[in-house]
Amino acid sequence: MAKTRKRQGRRWSRRVTEDSDALTLEKGVFTKPSARAIARSLKRSADRSRRRKSNAYRSAMSMLTFYINRAGKDLPASRRDRLERAKDELRALYGKARKSTPPKRTSRRRKTKRGRKKSD
Repeated sequence: MAKTRKRQGRRWSRRVTEDSDALTLEKGVFTKPSARAIARSLKRSADRSRRRKSNAYRSAMSMLTFYINRAGKDLPASRRDRLERAKDELRALYGKARKSTPPKRTSRRRKTKRGRKKSD
């Protein structure tokens, strides 16, 4: 019995994408052949849902991001690219612009007057 309980606890993220309280997702939505089809399905689910707590765009984008993050390194590059493109399609469907991200900071350190190192 202990093994059964432990086993169920390992699949909580799968249960979230299958039985979400916020959205009723179409079966196989994340395995659709095109980014546009994924985005349209998520938009349809988010717009129809009455259980979501935030706006439709945020709910749809959150579900997509959650799926990408939980799949992690096991997600093949081609599927990851398709899902990332689906984010852009979703933004376009809702008329949202992509936020520009600031350039990544390097971890260069510079010396202070006393010779100690100081981080930027």
